[in-house]
Amino acid sequence: MANIFSEKQCVISGIGQSEIGRRLPRNGLQLTVDAVKQALDDAGLSRSDIDGVSSWPGQMQHAAPGFSPVSITDLREAMDLKLSWYNAGIESTQMSAIINACMAVASGQARHVICFRTMTEASSMAKGTRSSVQGTGSQRISGPFQWQLPFGAFSASSWVAMVASRYMHEFGATREQLGQIAVNARSNAMLNERAVYRDPLSLDDYLASRMISDPLCLYDCDVPIDGSTVIIISHKDCAADLKSKAIHIEAIGGPLYGRDSWDQQDDLTRFGAEDAGKMLWSRTDFKPKDVDFAELYDGFSFLTLLWLEGLGFCGRGEAAAFVEGGQRIARDGELPLASHGGQLSAGRTHGLGYFHEAVKQLRGEAGNHQLSGERKLAVVSNGGGNLSGAALLRSD
Repeated sequence: MANIFSEKQCVISGIGQSEIGRRLPRNGLQLTVDAVKQALDDAGLSRSDIDGVSSWPGQMQHAAPGFSPVSITDLREAMDLKLSWYNAGIESTQMSAIINACMAVASGQARHVICFRTMTEASSMAKGTRSSVQGTGSQRISGPFQWQLPFGAFSASSWVAMVASRYMHEFGATREQLGQIAVNARSNAMLNERAVYRDPLSLDDYLASRMISDPLCLYDCDVPIDGSTVIIISHKDCAADLKSKAIHIEAIGGPLYGRDSWDQQDDLTRFGAEDAGKMLWSRTDFKPKDVDFAELYDGFSFLTLLWLEGLGFCGRGEAAAFVEGGQRIARDGELPLASHGGQLSAGRTHGLGYFHEAVKQLRGEAGNHQLSGERKLAVVSNGGGNLSGAALLRSD
């Protein structure tokens, strides 16, 4: 018997995004309300239509500055929302806001769910620093961090760099190959007037940039921003009444089969991207070859390699060769990546920004950075370790 509580019962009915920038004068709640209003207008919905809100990671007391500045209760009170369902939680993939919203809509607990992700890292962090570790200012550290901080592994750049080093050792990947991901992202960002960084970036520029955590250099790391992105999930039977074209959610995948750790793995070259990919393709008749473009998580450029392999676009250990030269991932290539500039150049919208861009492209509304030709099927991914998720979106 088919499971009627499926993501296939859901559509993306509206999208919104606040101003995205570095050290903006508006606070996180103001940016979130801006994005919500845009999404409501895009869908043709009113505040009274909204009966659910979903977010990741929710309010965090000990998070790095600006990492999660707005709670669901903050938004509910600011917009006087009446909610029959709401959800937030840190112990899950970044895509959990979307996945849980789909399950709420499919099961009838809500009809129109706002999913939001707001960041004010750029204005909150001290100049020249960026903390990814909870509680780094305290004298005593407990939990997994007690085994990392004594060795200088203070942030995600350190953890991902260790994995990247192992991958490069195992499969012979080079920095020149890795650099093509950053160069491609910047090339696309140059066409996107909302991107944070739009200056040209050559491979020589990439190779000459300062090292952050070997083998990751400055341009391998995403750009902290201030901004908010909103995606509204609705039941598919609303599609005909929406103001904008509904985008269908064909399949999702976000399992947790491995340890939530960057260094305690049986194989440091395998992470949640592979598990998410297997689950995603098991829930649809589409195949990787059917995908028209991909918005893959690039919090660090190396993570794109794991997603290319995990989602089946190339074989294990073959992703570096896949991106070599940049032709296959370019706008006119076999699999266009990061069409708006990704997090590496457009800004660290931290997950939902990829959905926003995919919807724009599938609707044909991306303006100067719209991909050529008809684009009907897109894959979106979030996360980089074992807390990872992927979604397949279609335009009809």
